[in-house]
Amino acid sequence: MDTIEFELRGDHIALDALLKATGLAPSGGSARQLIVAGEVRVDGQVELRKTAKMRAGQLVQLGDAQVRIAAAGY
Repeated sequence: MDTIEFELRGDHIALDALLKATGLAPSGGSARQLIVAGEVRVDGQVELRKTAKMRAGQLVQLGDAQVRIAAAGY
């Protein structure tokens, strides 16, 4: 499984924006479609909220890729 380390610039990022920023989705619209379809997991649970706030320490999974979210400066 590929792991992407993502460093926050603030205290959170919306889930759809995270998928776009990491390249797991080519656009915000496609990111929202993946989320609504139940293909995205946050900390092992399916997440259906498109703009759920992702914070440092969380793990987002989509297919064989996962994103580990880190606080700014770490």
